[in-house]
Order: sequence, then C-alpha cells, then structure tokens
Amino acid sequence: MVIALGVTGGIGAYKAVEVARGLQKRGHDVVAIMTHSARRFVGEVTFEAITRRPVITDQFARGANADIEHIALATDASLLLVAPATANVIGKFANGIADDFLTSLYLATRAPVLMAPAMNTNMLEHAAVQRNLQTLASRGVRFVDPGEGFLACGWIGKGRLAEPDAIVAAAERILHPSGSLLGRRIVISAGPTFEDLDPVRFIGNRSSGRMGYAIAAESARRGAHVVLVSGPTKLDAPAGALVERVRSAAEMAQAMGTHAAGADAVVMAAAVADYTPAHALDSKMPKGDGPLQITLVRTQDILAELGRRRGDAPLPLLVGFAAETGDPRARARQKLQAKHVDLIVANDVSRSDAGFDVETNAAILISADGEVDTPLQLKSELASTIIDRIEQMLSTRAAAAKQS
Repeated sequence: MVIALGVTGGIGAYKAVEVARGLQKRGHDVVAIMTHSARRFVGEVTFEAITRRPVITDQFARGANADIEHIALATDASLLLVAPATANVIGKFANGIADDFLTSLYLATRAPVLMAPAMNTNMLEHAAVQRNLQTLASRGVRFVDPGEGFLACGWIGKGRLAEPDAIVAAAERILHPSGSLLGRRIVISAGPTFEDLDPVRFIGNRSSGRMGYAIAAESARRGAHVVLVSGPTKLDAPAGALVERVRSAAEMAQAMGTHAAGADAVVMAAAVADYTPAHALDSKMPKGDGPLQITLVRTQDILAELGRRRGDAPLPLLVGFAAETGDPRARARQKLQAKHVDLIVANDVSRSDAGFDVETNAAILISADGEVDTPLQLKSELASTIIDRIEQMLSTRAAAAKQS
C-alpha cells in the first residue's frame, strides 16, 4: 500500500524518519511530503534514503504534470499520515486552507487520514486548536494522542509526539481493520469532573476513569471508531481512541452532545458532578474565621438529555452507570426508565474492592430484558462483558430494522 507521510515543522520531525522505516518494514510504500518548516528540522535527503523515493516539497515543482502531482498521489494513497501535526497544519486542514502540497493533498484525497499532533502544552489546550481537532474528528480524521514528558520548549507536560511504534500501529489498524465492531462509532465518557470554586479549589470526586478507559480500549480493540471524552485523570490514552479532555460538567455536556450525533452507542461511564458552584471566583477565596456557605446549582443531566434528544430513534444505544452506596438495583431501574436509556451498569461503590479508584469491579447489567450479575473481576474484563452486551443489543436492533 502507498502511504503519504506528511512531515510538518516541529522537533518531532526526526521521529517521522522512524515512522517511515516502521511502515516500510510492514511492506508499505512511503511517499514523504515535507513542508517548508519541516526542512528546517530534518533534511529531505534523509527521507529519500529511507523511502528510496523523491521527497515532495514544492506544490509548483517544474516538470510535466508536476502541478497535478497531488491529485495523482491523492488517488494512489491508501492513507494520509501526518506526523508530527503542528497546530498550524491542524488549523489549515480544519478550515480548508490549501497553500502547499500537503494541505492540497488533504483536500484532494479520499483516503483515511491519521494525524499525530505535537506542540507546546498551552497550544494543544487552546480553545482554537481543540475546536479544530473536534472539527477534523467529526469528518472522520483519526488521531494518535500526544504523550507527556519533556518538550522542546523546556516545559514538562502533554504535547510531545507519540512514539513511532504507536503511530505505525495506529496506521496498521486503519489499513487492516478487523473486529466485531468494525464500522461502528462508540462515544464514551470517563473520569470525574472538577467544578471550580476559585483558581485553587474545586469540588470533585474519587473516580479514576479506569472503567471508562477500559471500555474505550476494548471498543477500539474490536475495531470501533472510538471517541473518549475524559475528565481529569492520570491515565494514558487508550490505543486507537480519539481523546477529548474536559474539566467541568458543562464542558463534558457540550462535548458529549457534539460527539453523540451519528454515534452507534454512547456509554456514560463518567462520574459527572450533580452540582456546581453558582459563581466561581476569579481570585483565591480568602480564609475566614466563621463557617463558609457556598451556593450550588444543578448541572445538566447529560444522559437524560441524550435520551431526550434521541426520542424514539433506535440509535444511538445509550448506556449509563449507577454508582450507588449499597444495593444499586432500585436506583438503576429508576434511571433506566426516567432517562430513557437502554442499559444501566450498576455497582456498589462502598465496597473496598469495587467502584472508584481500584483495578476491579463487580456490576449488575440492567435492561428492559432483565438483570445480569457479573462477578468481581478486573475492570478490563468487565469492559469486555459490557461491550459484548452492547454488540448484542446493536445486532438485535439492526435485525429489527431490516424486518421493518
């Protein structure tokens, strides 16, 4: 297969050489496209030596048919991979700006697109960059989540280019998809939300995000296109999942509402705050001698809103969680009906070996068809059981749709 490898101007460009080598080892023909800025970090002769093909650097190179070379490559390429993907090229792709060979190729190709972002932490978290990433994700662009560590600017944080092996593995999953959820789009929420009182303090909960991350990892392993909306956690992004990180309940509600459109299933595994401060202070709250009173207001019930939006439509399949102290069955059945969802995963978080911030969990899967108790097991194993049930319910609905 022919893979178009776009290399843009960042310190991570040197890793793209190893990406090209890794793709070649798997039998792919790699064509390198370097932007003007990329050539300031790595010379094109390096990629020519690795790929044994001329490097494309100029949209207006001289020669017969040179001006339409991006159309020819757009037709031949099985994948457009951009590593590293800077904030600049992400913004150009998202807004249809075609001012060089790589951006013109993106508009011309109908091949799948995989991007490996790499940039300064603040740039990655900027609202404009996050909006551009969401825009591209909505068009089907896949991403390899950047890693955390020392950045070229001297900072320590998230933004460094993913390791070459991870990028190559992500490309292979796109080029050779497999799994029982192939073609399905699964949106999952995970982790806690933090509701700020002031720039220092917040209201949060003990959710680690492990359960939602395990469900995302299992969905991706089965071939689904996975979007994971994550509250603040210390967990590494699951391989093959697009991760959007949020902080508050309001941010999670907005992200889930956006990504749920067109999804086959939505799994609300996050522990979303039920209440948030009515007014967050811009400066640190001074300490006083007397009691402190804080006015809290109700947050949006994300799962109920998704149920309301779906109405009588068969999709997306809606899965909620009921984390209770004590027997969760009664509350779970109530949620199932009141929020118009299809499956509730109920568990007792007062147990020391299940629930928040531990590796194991035990749950009851409750739907209109009945209840299924699952034993104490690793969260990764419970995730497999939950996805089995989701697959079964999706298959049932697909069969019913054919008969109608």
